[in-house]
Amino acid sequence: MSETELHTQQSSTQALTEPEKIIEVKNLSISFGAQHVLKNLNFHLNKGENLVILGKSGSGKSVTIKCITDLLTPDSGTIEVLGEKIEDLEREELSELRKKIGFLFQSGALYDSMTVKDNLEFPLLRMNKKLKRDEINEKVKKVLDSVGLAHALNKMPAELSGGMRKRIALARTIIVDPVIMLYDEPTTGLDPVTSREISVLINEVQKNYETSSIIITHDMDCAREIADRVLMLKDGEVLAEGTLEELEKNEDQWIKSFFGKN
Repeated sequence: MSETELHTQQSSTQALTEPEKIIEVKNLSISFGAQHVLKNLNFHLNKGENLVILGKSGSGKSVTIKCITDLLTPDSGTIEVLGEKIEDLEREELSELRKKIGFLFQSGALYDSMTVKDNLEFPLLRMNKKLKRDEINEKVKKVLDSVGLAHALNKMPAELSGGMRKRIALARTIIVDPVIMLYDEPTTGLDPVTSREISVLINEVQKNYETSSIIITHDMDCAREIADRVLMLKDGEVLAEGTLEELEKNEDQWIKSFFGKN
């Protein structure tokens, strides 16, 4: 085999084995006044994976996913989502791209004046006005079943526990069949049992809806339950990345302290 043929074969093999990048962030920086929150941040999200971003408060985790959805505009750098550069998109194009991204806010962000049913129907009616009533009803039933809350259809958010509100917020996010899921501290404020239930749901969403997800958290139990790969942020920069098992073996003192090791 000639050198050229060998190189071609190696390139083809690499192309077949290299995961598809759903999101790619390059040299992302953003400051608020004198505070540099992100500093030349580089990372990617592979198709079908759960990428957990770990870091202490103020490390830039939530700012990162807000930049990905253009809720915040970075000072510099590029963000490519599903092959499209965010900074190049017109408003209408950005709106279309956002329809493919589910964002579970830390607070859940349910509409308190609407029933669970109305909360779930709202994004459907807003994004697809051609849906028929029986199609809407079927989608609502499906997502409520998937989060184990079929009985909560006509309840108001105020009647729900914190864990139930989080489940309904997740149902509202996946009802529009997103390609990408972004979770901002999904287990914050929940008891350990409910936190694990939410972690299990995140894995089920990944499997059943074939999503690619970024999960922002400082909850190590959640990370252990869901992470395919972990990115550790410190002061707006990537300190380390790899599997959770690999990071637990890292000798960096800051990382060891994060895992509760001396």
